Amino acid sequence: MNYEFFIAKRIIGSKAYKSSISAPIIKIGIAAIAIGIVVMMIAIATGIGLQQKIRDKVVAFNGHVTISNYDSNNSQESGIPISKNQEFYPEFKSVEGVNHIQAVATKFGVIRTETDFEGAIFKGVGEDYKWDYFKEFLVEGRLPVFSKKWSEEVLISQYLANRLNFKIDETFQMVFAKDDPEKLPNYVKCHIVGIYNSGFQDLDKQYLIGNIRHIQRISRWESNQIGSFEVFIDDYSDLNKKGVEIYQNTPSTFNTQTIIDKYYSIFEWINIFDKNIYGIIGIMILIAGINMITALLVLILERTQMIGILKALGSNNWSIRKLFLYNASYLILLGLLWGNILGLGLLFAQKYFKLFPLDPTVYYVTEAPVYISFGYIFALNIGTLILCLLMLLVPSYIITKISPVKAIRFD
Repeated sequence: MNYEFFIAKRIIGSKAYKSSISAPIIKIGIAAIAIGIVVMMIAIATGIGLQQKIRDKVVAFNGHVTISNYDSNNSQESGIPISKNQEFYPEFKSVEGVNHIQAVATKFGVIRTETDFEGAIFKGVGEDYKWDYFKEFLVEGRLPVFSKKWSEEVLISQYLANRLNFKIDETFQMVFAKDDPEKLPNYVKCHIVGIYNSGFQDLDKQYLIGNIRHIQRISRWESNQIGSFEVFIDDYSDLNKKGVEIYQNTPSTFNTQTIIDKYYSIFEWINIFDKNIYGIIGIMILIAGINMITALLVLILERTQMIGILKALGSNNWSIRKLFLYNASYLILLGLLWGNILGLGLLFAQKYFKLFPLDPTVYYVTEAPVYISFGYIFALNIGTLILCLLMLLVPSYIITKISPVKAIRFD
């Protein structure tokens, strides 16, 4: 054990240290570190959690990449049909990292009841549909089964069900207009087997999910014709790269669109969270560092005589600076310990008990989601410790200006 660490340990353990003039300043410094780490952990956990939650909800309705015919139609409705007989379907083997591809079609219609009506997009899907995301969204009933050639089962959002007073096992008619306004519209009978709530109201109020054969019938398509393909990839961080690869491995008559391109404004909005997180981290570390600088200066001024004696005994300036940096490290670590206990406690409480709700019309989620990873928690603690110590190197330089003769003089 080096003597700087030994003396620092003795100072920390002494009763005089705990009851000295600097004690309140030290407590404030520890509290600043603890509060700072709590705020930073919450900012990262909720920021990343919100990004992932919103992203997953958009992916649930669209896949990561959409493959369709080139079409000037900008609506959500499927335009020119494409054949399912493609080399990349039902497995996209030519692009590594693609885990699923499914055939879908969409058509706008009107849900009609005896007393009310509501416009919605009927999303037709088949046996290959990936229900993984909707298992989490399901609030009542079950998911539809489309193993048979014909099925009237549909999954409707809680938003639409509440507006139209629908319950599980009820049936209704959906009306689809024909291209020729003089002809009678098409009718589709729907049987509600499940109600979902993704929390993303902009999408919930648009979509209900049913059998793709309904759209094929009313659009007069062949059984192998669909509106588009939805592609799912393993790693979202590779989305742009995989989007290009998918485009290069599809026929020239097809267009591909990533969810970022399709919902550009939403993804631009959630990318702002990164800047907010960096800003909060910077401000919190600066505040914690300033408080620790104040605490260190008070400790140095309080121990001026001790510094003079150590210098008279032959200690150099760097050794004495190390002594006080060891002391400051202890205070920082103590603050980090309390900060981690409080921060993780709040995050786990929010994760399992949903203490803080959010307005889904603004944030697209019903409660504040949290992302907990010990990787970023470890990096945050190490980064805070190192940056605070680096900030303390400058004020510790004041030790070099203390004269041993003046410091040990007793008036």
